Amino acid sequence: MTSQNPLLELKALGVSAWLDDISRTMLEDGSLRRLVQEDGVAGLTSNPAIFSKSIMNDPRYAQPIAQLLPRIGSGMALYEELALADLKDAAALLRPVYDSTAGGDGYISMEVSPHLAYDGPGSLKEAQRLWQRLSLPNAFIKIPGTQPGLAAIRDLIAAGINVNVTLLFSPERYREVAHAYLDGLTIRAQKNLPLDKVASVASFFLSRIDSAVDKQLDALTPRQPAARALRGKAAIASAAHAFEVFEEICGSAEWEALAARGARPQRLLWASTSTKDPSFSPVKYVEELIVPGTVNTMPLETLNAYRKVGDPELRLERHIADGSDTREGLERLGIDLDAVAEQLEREGVQKFIEPFDQLQQWLEAKRGSLKSA
Repeated sequence: MTSQNPLLELKALGVSAWLDDISRTMLEDGSLRRLVQEDGVAGLTSNPAIFSKSIMNDPRYAQPIAQLLPRIGSGMALYEELALADLKDAAALLRPVYDSTAGGDGYISMEVSPHLAYDGPGSLKEAQRLWQRLSLPNAFIKIPGTQPGLAAIRDLIAAGINVNVTLLFSPERYREVAHAYLDGLTIRAQKNLPLDKVASVASFFLSRIDSAVDKQLDALTPRQPAARALRGKAAIASAAHAFEVFEEICGSAEWEALAARGARPQRLLWASTSTKDPSFSPVKYVEELIVPGTVNTMPLETLNAYRKVGDPELRLERHIADGSDTREGLERLGIDLDAVAEQLEREGVQKFIEPFDQLQQWLEAKRGSLKSA
C-alpha cells in the first residue's frame, strides 16, 4: 500500500484516470473540481444510463427543467439541453487539463442516441449535429463500435470530429475500429488537412466479459474442475490481446506515416471497470491494466476505492503471455469469446436504450403536467 495518492501515481505511470459519471450536483458543489485538482482526474465520460440516473434522481435538475419546459418541444429536446449544459460546464472545468496536455486529456463525451447503434448513416448525421452543438475542442462524440458504426467512425475522423468508440468487447472488433480511425486520418492526409487536433479513444469494456464468461464457467465447474481456475481471467486476457493489437498497429508503416504528419494514437480506454463479482478486488480492472498511454474511466465508487487501496505498478504487459493461455483454456472448454462479445454488444446497446427511453418518458410526463397545469 503506497503512502501517496495512488490516483496521482497512476498519472505518473502514464495512465489517465477519468471519471465515468456526471451530475449537476458534482458540477455545482465543487466535488468534480476537487477530483481534477486533488486526484488528477483528467477527463469524464457519460452515457445514456448515467444521464438517466442523474437527471431523474438529482434534485438540482428541478430548476433547469422548470426553466426549459415552457420553450422545449419534446422530452428528447429537453434531455439534450440538460446534457449539453452539464457537459459544457464539465468541459470548461477540464479545459486547463486539455491545454496543459496539448490535447492529450481533458475531454468530455456525449453519446448519440442508443437507438442509432446499428444505423451507421443515422449515427453519422447525429454525431455531426451534436458536434456542432457542443462546439468544443475537448469533446468526444460517442459512437458504439458496431459493424454498421465503422464507416461512421471513419467519416467522422475524416471530418475532424473527435470520436469515443464505445461498447467494445472483442479485440478483433477493436482492430476494425482502429483501422477505421487510420482510414479517416488517411482521408484527411490525402486532402492536406491537419491531423494533430483529431483525437479518438477506443473504449474496451471489461467487467461484463467476466460476468458472462464466469457464468458459463460456473455451469461447467462440477464436470470440469479446470473451469474454476479460469474464473475472473477472461476480461484481462481480452484486454491484453487488445493491447497487443494496439502495439501492432502503432508499429505499422501506415501508422508511422500518419504519425509523421502529427497524428495522435487512438488510445485504448478501459471501461466497465466497476467490479461486479464481490469475490474480486474492487479495483481489479484498474490494478491489472496499468500500462502507459491508456485511459481508465472509473465510476466514482471505483475511483474512491482506488484512492484507498490502489497499488500502482505496470502490470498489463505481464498479462499478455498469461492471456494467451487463458484464451486457449477457455477455447478447450468450449467457450467462444467472439460469441460472448457479440452477445455483450447486443445487451450493452439494450442496457443503454432502456434507461434512455425511461428518461424520455419521465421528461415527457413533466411536459404533460405543465400543459395540464
